[in-house]
Amino acid sequence: MKILDDLLATLDFDDTVKDIRQGVFHTGVMTRHCGLAATLPRDALRQKPPQVKEPGLLLEKSPRELAGLAYSESILEAAMGMATINSLLEVDESVCVELNAAEVIVEKGRGKNVAIVGHFPFIPRIREHAKELWVIEKNPKEDDLPEEHADTFIPLADVVAITGTAITNHTIEHLLHLCDRKAYVIMLGDTTPLSPVLFDYGLDAISGTRVVNPALALSCVSQGANFRQIKGVRRLTMTK
Repeated sequence: MKILDDLLATLDFDDTVKDIRQGVFHTGVMTRHCGLAATLPRDALRQKPPQVKEPGLLLEKSPRELAGLAYSESILEAAMGMATINSLLEVDESVCVELNAAEVIVEKGRGKNVAIVGHFPFIPRIREHAKELWVIEKNPKEDDLPEEHADTFIPLADVVAITGTAITNHTIEHLLHLCDRKAYVIMLGDTTPLSPVLFDYGLDAISGTRVVNPALALSCVSQGANFRQIKGVRRLTMTK
């Protein structure tokens, strides 16, 4: 995955792995900073065990080795890799605004065709403003479309929002390839790396999470917090 190659090429690995937490819904890794990523338990449980090959030994790995797990076919290992990448990123907050991704999607998608990859709590709000809304999900519910519909509907969308977990499950490059060249494309969720590298792949906005209180955030992760329940974080959006 070239997108992972390019992300890793920007990182300074001169640090140590201080903590790893893999909760039911989220994963946290502490190196220079604290990084988060979604755990994706449903997808992980469909995979053949062992889902993590070296539990108990991962703190002995270098940040480079742990970040390299982002390439793993194991969802749980890839989530640790993505959290490590996010923990090593030096985010330029001067080019970010504290803005929720839902606000961007509403603004850009009003009266237009919108495709969202991943089921998010704000879906009903987007539906109120969009001309058409297609929600594409690996684990569909309600009015979601199963993932095989991505090839049909993403090319028709004026606005495309893609969960950062598409990097974890290695579908991101295909999804980006499906986007119309004129579409406004945003990546969102705590897995999303707040890195301008993603702009080189056609993204217009990146909406992710910056941990400002690592102890609190990691405690929430360990105690089964969902995305909205994780405390000690800032939701930041970076635009091209």
